[in-house]
Amino acid sequence: MYSRVTLAGHPVHPMLIAYPVAGYTGTLVGFALYGATGQQFWLNWTIALNIAGVGGALLAAVPGLIDWVAGVPRKSAAKTVGAIHAGLNVAALGLFGASLGVYAAHWDGPATGATAGIVLSAVGLGCTLGAGFLGWTLVQDFHIGVRLTTMQERDELAVQKAQPIHLLHHRGTHTA
Repeated sequence: MYSRVTLAGHPVHPMLIAYPVAGYTGTLVGFALYGATGQQFWLNWTIALNIAGVGGALLAAVPGLIDWVAGVPRKSAAKTVGAIHAGLNVAALGLFGASLGVYAAHWDGPATGATAGIVLSAVGLGCTLGAGFLGWTLVQDFHIGVRLTTMQERDELAVQKAQPIHLLHHRGTHTA
């Protein structure tokens, strides 16, 4: 299963996901620092990182959606995992967008507090971590975005057709 959006043969979606992850993480850290110090610098830094995270997420979503729609087989387990992955990312985007909506107007002056930003960004980052786990599952278990060699493609088909292998030894059947 190949990515449909590539650059020099490499899938673009995984190239872009580091930006929202960094922006979202920095947003949570920034809200914690603003809450601890009350310094306007930290609020402005946080707003800037939140904008970068939300923008990066929107940018990364485009090739991810194209890959999911056009590259993952219908009615496959990978399609389901991809849908949950996307849903968690959309939830994170909504939470960080809400945080931005609450705090962006305070660029020139202090906000009433950091609690809402901490809660929204912590839950949003949790969604992002869950989505990241599922994204890795798509790569590791379903080989989404992985270009297989001819031999690997043949082996992949053989494994898919084979019966499940049970690795547990039954008592008395193991010989030394």
